[in-house]
Amino acid sequence: MGSNSEVARLLASSDPLARISEDKPYAELWMGTHPRGDAKILDNRISQKTLGQWIAENQDCLGSKELAEKLHLQAPQHYPDANHKPEIAIALTSFQGLCGFRPVEEIVTFLTKVPEFQFLIGDDAATQLKQSMSCDSQAVASALQSCFSHLMKSEKKVVVEQLNLLVKRISQQVAAGNNMEDICGELLLQLHQQYPGDIGCFAIYFLNLLTLKPGEAMFLEANVPHAYLKGDCVECMACSDNTVRAGLTPKFIDVPTLCEMLSYTPSPSQDRLFPPARSQEDPYLFIYDPPVPDFTVMKMEVPGFVTEYKVLALDSASILLMVQGTVTASTPTAQAAIPLQRGGVLFIGANECVSLKLAVPKDLLMFRACCLL
Repeated sequence: MGSNSEVARLLASSDPLARISEDKPYAELWMGTHPRGDAKILDNRISQKTLGQWIAENQDCLGSKELAEKLHLQAPQHYPDANHKPEIAIALTSFQGLCGFRPVEEIVTFLTKVPEFQFLIGDDAATQLKQSMSCDSQAVASALQSCFSHLMKSEKKVVVEQLNLLVKRISQQVAAGNNMEDICGELLLQLHQQYPGDIGCFAIYFLNLLTLKPGEAMFLEANVPHAYLKGDCVECMACSDNTVRAGLTPKFIDVPTLCEMLSYTPSPSQDRLFPPARSQEDPYLFIYDPPVPDFTVMKMEVPGFVTEYKVLALDSASILLMVQGTVTASTPTAQAAIPLQRGGVLFIGANECVSLKLAVPKDLLMFRACCLL
């Protein structure tokens, strides 16, 4: 809420006119050219008012035509479906999220330990899941889809009853000093407090729970179920509005579509972690390059004793976000040096050289979204 939110603090730092309301939540700060969140250009010497408008009239900044064609050719072979929306989340603080289906053994253990969960799924679907453990991946996926669909399509009244029973049971055990970690007791109570009676509270028994340290990341292929629970992150995704929701949200919910489209491939939580590669050319640069052609994210951690930092020129356009530090950016194409501080965002054209001079000797933390082919 309010200035407790990193998003609000970044906004306030970068925009002197921003007024933060302490009683409102600030969830996301977007930068890019999506029509519903087209970034505004601050330099009033530039006639276009948004980044999307400027790029439309300066398409050379995106890189060569060959690069664009290569990207266009690569994408369909990766993702023939229209729901393509891969994304990556890189933790800025300790960050907790649900991501992808747990290994079946873990789900089966929860079915045994959490009778309220088993009740909603039903004996038949639960038995099918247990039996699938000795079968091929197709049988596992089918059994998992059956279980998840049974849960998500449960009657609201029945969900509320079972959730209340579970909350009461966990609360009593916690009050008696018992540890309920084996059934994610504390997390369930938190989610129920935020979203009372919500079906998504039971999703913790299906999905991997990840806690990321700053700099750690999770990558989500298209159609992987996920929910961000707490903490701050830098997120990058393919330019798409195709978000299908089923719980833990006040927004529109579409359960049938979600159950139909999800990837029902179970995997251990550590498989969802996505480690960066350290750059060979730049000791301060870490590269998160997921197996999709849509985006790559670079993290730059520059120590305060460096007086000038040269940003690597790339053959694609990119967006740079300043999370910590104060610099002046200069480039051969800009009319004047550009002051950048915490929360500042800089668009960098393809093959453009940018030099950052540190205004104060404090460490820099920056993230850059681009395409690497």
